[in-house]
Amino acid sequence: MGIELTSTVALAAGAAWASGINLYAALLMIGILGTSGALSLPPDLEILTHPLVIAASGFMYCVEFFADKTPGVDSAWDVLHTFVRIPAGAVLAAAAVGELDPAIQLAAFILGGTLAASSHAAKTGSRALINTSPEPVTNWTASVGEDVMVVAGLWTAFNHPLVFFGLLAVFLVLVAWLLPKLLRTLKGIYQRVRAYFGARDGTAPASAAPALPAERLELEDRRP
Repeated sequence: MGIELTSTVALAAGAAWASGINLYAALLMIGILGTSGALSLPPDLEILTHPLVIAASGFMYCVEFFADKTPGVDSAWDVLHTFVRIPAGAVLAAAAVGELDPAIQLAAFILGGTLAASSHAAKTGSRALINTSPEPVTNWTASVGEDVMVVAGLWTAFNHPLVFFGLLAVFLVLVAWLLPKLLRTLKGIYQRVRAYFGARDGTAPASAAPALPAERLELEDRRP
């Protein structure tokens, strides 16, 4: 029972975490493994093995494969999928523990959404930073690396749950350390871009505006 519970929790956490990075790759991998018998799925996740679900997941994975590697398009895709990946991660986590106590299922829903939000935020923030560089090589490298990470992470969750829990803990610590730095960096880039375009338009920042009262006093002093 203990081993089975550990595997179930690892499946829930792995599915939620992977959903925040590449939802369709996670759905496709879980569906294919479940269909082949390589992975024993809980009843509430067996729907992922349906041919229509696998086909839809595969199609959307192909769409994301190209969108995720195009500078600018990848960030827009990530912003749009904020409303897809996080709820899906919460639902998958809850479905993975569906046979357990309803309170556990609700807790899995909450924690699954949090895990998906964390991995999604890390991906979206890092991609926005990468897009400050005009060349596409870094986008391709990051996208392929994320796909590999999803597959490797899910494989570890299914086959070595305790190892996955350890790696997940390290990931969450890195995210907590990295996100504030990413946000500060992106804010600084935004301010510099805004100042640059403001200077080109001939509009000076408010702090650089001349002090009109002081000018009037200076003019009055110069009068005979």
